Amino acid sequence: MASWALSRITNLQKHLNPANPTPKGERIVKISQEVSEALSLGKPVVALESTIISHGMPYPQNFETAKEVEEIVRQNGAIPATIAILDGVPCIGLSLEELERLAILGRKVRKTARRDIAHVVATGGNGATTVSATMFFASMVGIPIFVTGGTGGVHRHGESTMDISSDLVELGRTPVAVVSAGVKSILDIPRTLEYLETQGVCVAAYQTSQFPAFFTEKSGYKAPCRVDSPEECARLIEASNNLTLRTGILIAVPIPSKHFASGNIIESAIQKALKEAREQNITGSDETPFLLARVNELTGGTSLSANIALVKNNARVGAQIAVSLSQLRQESCKDAIGEADNSIKCLQITKLSRCFALFFISCQLLL
Repeated sequence: MASWALSRITNLQKHLNPANPTPKGERIVKISQEVSEALSLGKPVVALESTIISHGMPYPQNFETAKEVEEIVRQNGAIPATIAILDGVPCIGLSLEELERLAILGRKVRKTARRDIAHVVATGGNGATTVSATMFFASMVGIPIFVTGGTGGVHRHGESTMDISSDLVELGRTPVAVVSAGVKSILDIPRTLEYLETQGVCVAAYQTSQFPAFFTEKSGYKAPCRVDSPEECARLIEASNNLTLRTGILIAVPIPSKHFASGNIIESAIQKALKEAREQNITGSDETPFLLARVNELTGGTSLSANIALVKNNARVGAQIAVSLSQLRQESCKDAIGEADNSIKCLQITKLSRCFALFFISCQLLL
């Protein structure tokens, strides 16, 4: 509770000076007025990435989806904070105009992971944040929950290529809870879970005991732990915060059953797309967008529809968790204030008792 109270004070300072200048007067990040006020008052805020807007689908579908996801967050009681770098300035919370600009630019915007942040900022470029970069900025300004579609992971044949997403490393060092539909099924799920264990990351499946596989509800692998409500998720996040574990939490939410595509059809498409990627020597940060686009083509758009559905579902669950966490922290704060008031009253009574005692002794001496 004390660490959260300190965070509230820090956020209040940022609200009073939202430009967040360096000693030289330069801006580090730009926080929207709405997000800044919400953070300073301890209201629920949900961070959203921007790569899904620029690289996930074409315009105007990407713009419409981004607006719909933000609206779902609002309908469930939280404030959305889409994160991106525009003209070299990291922005926490985008206006509709900024959202549409990002959507129109599309793949012209640089896909930005943690390693790319400094260069995009230094060159005054535009960057769409991945999971790792979004987590970094969310943690910087005190947003505890981040919603995405799916996280990166260990790529298939990663034991030979060492192609491991920076998302996993970020989860191991940045205290932000990530709500996703698990890791993308184009990846090596068992090795990804092993790597997360090595990084000390708590992985919890939401209302299921199986770790979800993005497009499908079940991956065939058991999740390390299970949570069944927003309140349970909030208590998990707060316990990790109070223990200062300084690691992220992955909350894996299965795609709603009415939306998940046939696992066999998508798996077949994934295998074909992986083969094409190897033949065309597509690797690194270019591989995932290629695979998702190719799988969408091979499944006749089924995978994209499923992708949008799971992102919206994650936004709903993430916002509910953010609300529960905010309520939990507000209650803890009230309890702490009540205890402090009682302590002060006890101290005042003790001082008063001492005064009466001294007065009584003085009277006795005078007699």
